[in-house]
Amino acid sequence: MKYVLLICDDETTSPTMEEIAADPAYRAYEDEVRRRGASLGGARLRPVADATTVRNRDGETLVSDGPFAETKDFIGGIDIIDCADLDDAIAIAARHPYASRGCIEIRPVWE
Repeated sequence: MKYVLLICDDETTSPTMEEIAADPAYRAYEDEVRRRGASLGGARLRPVADATTVRNRDGETLVSDGPFAETKDFIGGIDIIDCADLDDAIAIAARHPYASRGCIEIRPVWE
């Protein structure tokens, strides 16, 4: 079954790309996902200041800067994984370094 891991954190304290690349916890997480053969892709997202939100209401396209949600925690990235079941997805999400500083939301993918 395919799942998307929504990686959420307070982006004001997020590490840089260089810090992530040098962090043994991130390398261990990536190695574990690769060892399981579960990785289908993923990406880190740019800060919410770079976001654009689009809505269509009554035939009118409404565009605004930034995200819709008013919250401290934002989705900072995604991982797409293929697992046997939810328990396997939870085991992978629990190993993600952001699980200890933010949270990882697991969503099954419609197939």
